[in-house]
Amino acid sequence: MSAPNRSNTNPPSFLLMGIPDLEVFHEWISIPFCVTYIMALLGNTLVLLAVVLDRSLHEPMYCFIAMLAVIDLILSTAIVPKMLGVFWLDLKETGFESCFIQMFFTHTFTAAESGVLLAMSLDRYVAICHPLRYSTILTSPRAIWAGLLSLARGVGIMIPLMCLLTSLPYCSSRVIPHSYCEHMAVVGLACADTATSHRYSLSMATLLVGTDCAFITFSYCMILRAVLRLPSHRARLKALGTCGSHAFVIIIFYIGGLLSMYLQMFARTSAPHVQVLVADFYLTVPPMLNPLIYGIKVKQIQEGICKLLRQLAGPRSS
Repeated sequence: MSAPNRSNTNPPSFLLMGIPDLEVFHEWISIPFCVTYIMALLGNTLVLLAVVLDRSLHEPMYCFIAMLAVIDLILSTAIVPKMLGVFWLDLKETGFESCFIQMFFTHTFTAAESGVLLAMSLDRYVAICHPLRYSTILTSPRAIWAGLLSLARGVGIMIPLMCLLTSLPYCSSRVIPHSYCEHMAVVGLACADTATSHRYSLSMATLLVGTDCAFITFSYCMILRAVLRLPSHRARLKALGTCGSHAFVIIIFYIGGLLSMYLQMFARTSAPHVQVLVADFYLTVPPMLNPLIYGIKVKQIQEGICKLLRQLAGPRSS
C-alpha cells in the first residue's frame, strides 16, 4: 500500500477551542490575560528602553535583563493576541503553517529564556565569587554573544522537531483542545506514529532543562558558599540582595514550566481545562512579573525607568 499523500490528508487550518469545558466563561477568563498582556508590554518596553537609552546601564547584568525583556515581549505577542481573538471574537481558525510558526516561536524563545537565566546566574557567580576579575571575564559584547547563543540553541533544537512534526499527516481532527498551538495538543491530532517526535522532544527538553538547572544550582551553591564566608552580616545581606530578584524569576520560570509539562505528560491525572489554564498562565504571567521584579528589586533599573519617564514627560511639562 502506498503512503498517504500529505497534501490530501493535512487540513488547511486548525480550530482552537480556547479553554475546554469553560467556553461560556471565555469573556471573563480573557480579562486577566488581557491585563497581564498590557502590563507585560508596558513593563518590558520600559525596562528595555531604560537599559538601551541609559549608558550607565550598558553592563552585562543589565544587558541580560534587556534580553529577558525582548524574549518576554516576543513570547507574549506570539500567544496572547490570538488567544484573545478566540475568547472575544470566536476567531478559532488558524492556518496550518501559522500554527507551526506559533509553536516554533513559543518553544524557541522559551528555550532562549532558559539560556539567558543560566547566563544571568553565571554573571552573579562571577560578580560575587570573583569580583576583581568580573570586568575582564564578563563584558557587554560577551553578554550579547551569550544571548545570541541561547537563541541559536533554541533554534537548533526546534528545527528538527518542526521537520518531524510537519512531516506527519494530520487527518483525524482539526480541533486543537487548547487556546494556542501547544506542542502535545497538536501532535495528538496526527494519524501516524508519533513515537520519534515524542522521544526527541522529551529528550531535548530533559537535556536543556536538566543542564541549565544543574549549572544554575551549582552557581547558587558557590554564591551561598562565598556569601557565608563574608565577615559582616551587612555584607552578606548586600551580596544576597544582588541576586534575590534573579532567584525569584528562576523559581517562577522553572516551577511553572515543570508543572505545565507534568500536566501535559500525565493528562489523565487532571481535567483538560486545568492543563490549558496552567499552560496559558505559564506563558503569560512571567512576562508580566519579570519587569515588575527587576523594576522594584534592582535599584539601577528602577532609577533608569524613572529617568526615562521624566524624559518622556519633559516636553509636555515644558
